Amino acid sequence: MSLLQISTEDKSVKPSISFSPEAKAKFEKILTLYPPGTQAPLLPVLHLAQEEFGYLSLEVQEYIAELMNLPVTTVHEVVSFYTLFKKEPTGKYWVQVCTNLSCTLRGCEKIVDYISRKLGIQVGETTPDKKFTLTTVECLCACEMAPMMQINEDYYGYLTEARVDEILDNLK
Repeated sequence: MSLLQISTEDKSVKPSISFSPEAKAKFEKILTLYPPGTQAPLLPVLHLAQEEFGYLSLEVQEYIAELMNLPVTTVHEVVSFYTLFKKEPTGKYWVQVCTNLSCTLRGCEKIVDYISRKLGIQVGETTPDKKFTLTTVECLCACEMAPMMQINEDYYGYLTEARVDEILDNLK
């Protein structure tokens, strides 16, 4: 309950955040596309929340759980499972390097080390100019392009140091 505010007047739990009127209308529209009373609309609602709030903090997850009448653990499990959901603020470019078996066998550790040196940050950090955040992820489901990474919504595979230079330099 540390992330929720308790109203002293009626003792009910109130989130300290909420959707804008525009996002609330989109939320209501999403709900009409799925069977009522199910968690089926959770993924599109989480996408909407990430668009609205920038990332899915625990507070945002609690808010979504309340809106959809779901256990917070259900929302948290979905957010934690999918690498496309941000759980904390990221830089303009969110660099996620895959570390699953195919990428590991093809040298992802060297790629992570190289990107870390090139950007001057460690895994889990953001550059001081807030331009890049570097993370590793379990799997990006593109084994055929190993080693590979995702930057925001775009996939880049067959990574070498030269290819990483080309990709990152084009973003600067």
